[in-house]
Amino acid sequence: MRISRDKVNKLAHVVADTLAEVPECDFLEDRNTIRQQARALLEKMLAEELKVDTAARLKVQSHKRNIPEGSQEWDILYRKYYNEEVKKLGI
Repeated sequence: MRISRDKVNKLAHVVADTLAEVPECDFLEDRNTIRQQARALLEKMLAEELKVDTAARLKVQSHKRNIPEGSQEWDILYRKYYNEEVKKLGI
């Protein structure tokens, strides 16, 4: 899924703010460093998800006959190939 940089930053702020409210959570770094690390991790996860999505779409497209996107068959194949790619990554 493609998310704008602003939305990723907003999510990172929410993560840092939520962690700051947890009494059992003590920051060893300042909140901005935590937010930056959260943003970096979110961007990494989104990049991996994009790779999985692209690989699954390519597998569906590689069939000899054209399977229209949005059809039930396409959805089933996409989910199957998506899950296979996720398993390859060990997620």
